[in-house]
Amino acid sequence: MANVIAADQLRLFIERIERLEEEKYGISSDMRDVYLEAKSQGFDTKTMRSVIRLRKMEKDARDETDALLETYRCALGL
Repeated sequence: MANVIAADQLRLFIERIERLEEEKYGISSDMRDVYLEAKSQGFDTKTMRSVIRLRKMEKDARDETDALLETYRCALGL
């Protein structure tokens, strides 16, 4: 009986993961469409991705990243 219950639980987990994978694919497709729309209106999508990455960071981490980037740029004469 325990094996049947464990198999049922496993099947339910697998099915949930499969549904989430489908949703993830749909969301990825939607995001791709938004980037294409932004690009068609003249926005640089690479820069947009950088801004999104920065917005996810805490202010202290963002400040540290900016300072380190500036240090590297100066070291390379950029």
